[in-house]
Amino acid sequence: MQNLRSKTLFTVRAAAGIVPFVSILGAAHADRFYGDPPDANHPWAVHDSNRPQPPRVEPGTFSSQEKQGTPPSDAIVLFDGAEGSLANWTSSKEKKWIRTEAGTLQCTPGAGDIHSVAEFGDCQLHVEWTAPTEVRGNSQGRGNSGIFLAGETEIQVLDNFDNPTYADGFAGSVYGVNPPMANALHKPGEWQVYDIVFRRPVYKDGEEVDSGHVTVFVNGVLVQDSTPLEGGGGHKSRSKPKPFPEKSRLKLQDHGNTVQYRNIWYRPLVPRAVEGGTDGRLSEEAAMAKRKEIAASIREDSAELRGSERLLRVMESLCYEQDEETLKRVAEMSDRMIARLKQASPERLEERKGNLMQVRSAFRYMLNHKLLPEGFAAAPALEELIEAQGWNEKK
Repeated sequence: MQNLRSKTLFTVRAAAGIVPFVSILGAAHADRFYGDPPDANHPWAVHDSNRPQPPRVEPGTFSSQEKQGTPPSDAIVLFDGAEGSLANWTSSKEKKWIRTEAGTLQCTPGAGDIHSVAEFGDCQLHVEWTAPTEVRGNSQGRGNSGIFLAGETEIQVLDNFDNPTYADGFAGSVYGVNPPMANALHKPGEWQVYDIVFRRPVYKDGEEVDSGHVTVFVNGVLVQDSTPLEGGGGHKSRSKPKPFPEKSRLKLQDHGNTVQYRNIWYRPLVPRAVEGGTDGRLSEEAAMAKRKEIAASIREDSAELRGSERLLRVMESLCYEQDEETLKRVAEMSDRMIARLKQASPERLEERKGNLMQVRSAFRYMLNHKLLPEGFAAAPALEELIEAQGWNEKK
């Protein structure tokens, strides 16, 4: 069984707060001196074992025509058919949308649009809807509603099973901006499933740094592929790029048809790099700030360790921040280690072989990536000791 002392709990301070992460020392140290180190735009090394682990999310289940599925464990439910779900929606008119006996949310023509009480921004959104089985009207007058994100961007809801209309007003379109790539609708009276990934535009100092985009799947078929928002869209008039609110309510449209909805939920998305996220390509300023933060966390963590484990941990912090005081500390710790090894018996050296081979690998990595000075004395001294022990020839 692995010695419990080989485990230590440290923290990596992510943009959203402190994220606990368990580090397995010993063999895992080799992995920390493995992939390319952080650079000017990436605060993490390639295959970085310090990088926070993804949070566990229990997947939901898929819907059928007869029964709605269940959302993922971290989803925020806006309507699931329960009577209490109506409390998640609000409208300004006395006439209201209704919850049917089947547990669906049905538009009442003349009741006006409804809005979620919850406000949110970038999200994964799941919505299921069905047009009336009895077909009436054509073009935009048949099974029409809409899903409005950030109060600006409409993902069109429309019965287009056998019903042509203008392409940028088709079901699954970003209304007034971009047609869907395919018509993947079931026939009227059957449930349609929309899965939407929404990223709002990001502005800084009045300048657009990310245009925002939306991805839409209709019944599992991709119909919008990271489509730029171009201001959100609208009826008849061309929209122009503009900032969106950071958070806003979801709107479902009353367009005069008794469209029904079920199984509405969303998952907030992590920030993008341009708005404080730490994944992807960051600005040099943001990357260096994050690297400094990670280095400080690693140095703090090293205080709980001893011997070569402490040396490796302190040395690892130099991958993130080239701090003169830490460089001096690593040199002093390494020199003391070499001095002790020169006094150690062959039996003691053999006991420490695994640790020393790890330290040599770390020295080689650090020198290869110019993270230790060329004249770093402990590295050749350790190479000589390992050669003298004959470990290079041993399998």
